[in-house]
Amino acid sequence: MTTMRIAFQGEPGANSDEACRAYYPDYQSVGHAAFEDAFEAVKQGDCALAMIPVENSLVGRVADVHHLLPSSGLRIIKELFKPIHFQLMVNPGTRIDDVLTVITMPFAASQCRRVLRQLGAAIEPSHDTAGSAMALATHPNAARAAIAPALAAEIYGLDIVMRDIEDEAHNTTRFLVMTADRDPPLPPPGVACVTSFVFRVRNIPAALYKALGGFATNGVNMTKLESYMENGVFTATLFYAEVDGRPKEPALALALEELNFFSDHFEVLGVYPADAFRAGR
Repeated sequence: MTTMRIAFQGEPGANSDEACRAYYPDYQSVGHAAFEDAFEAVKQGDCALAMIPVENSLVGRVADVHHLLPSSGLRIIKELFKPIHFQLMVNPGTRIDDVLTVITMPFAASQCRRVLRQLGAAIEPSHDTAGSAMALATHPNAARAAIAPALAAEIYGLDIVMRDIEDEAHNTTRFLVMTADRDPPLPPPGVACVTSFVFRVRNIPAALYKALGGFATNGVNMTKLESYMENGVFTATLFYAEVDGRPKEPALALALEELNFFSDHFEVLGVYPADAFRAGR
């Protein structure tokens, strides 16, 4: 068994599969039905890495992923921003005027509203964009089309009749690359970094306000803060955060020291290079 494998969630040809092949061409991309399955493949050693989407510029965060990150047992080693393009594809020989139904994931349909209105076709929800293409290839139908990435058309032998049908040119998904190594090497000195961590504040008045105060007073830029209920307990809220910098840098070290004082749980999930996309390059 080779360890040069990278796990993703979805069917072959999904956007995550495209991302794996684009950024890790020497790895074999391996699809999994659920995010938990992709995480488990890395934990068990079947795959060396996992490529996980966490947010999209049009529709926001990917459901459940941030909730799953703390319990995954994995560490984040890289972030990647991938422009997202969707294609309208049909069985060979199908005319676009004959299409009455479009199969796709609701997530993708919400990003291609203009073309869907133009077609006037009914939407048939699917669990996965590439799965839509696979379903169309498995059950050919001249009245049906699918919305999926270009890779899916290549894999399943479909014809693309409309290209890049997403509503907005800035449609971009952010992916995190994860490893089972609990102490991965840090980026080289001088490389701008992002630190991801989770914390749970103590159940005392103004604990969150006081816990976050150190980031402001020490000039640390917090780029993300999200909360979710932990184990169904309303008083046990877990927070996921991302900040610029490395934990050992003086300003961030002081901010994290203050955070820890008002928290009863704190864990760094990764320290990794900030993608050049953040700076608009």
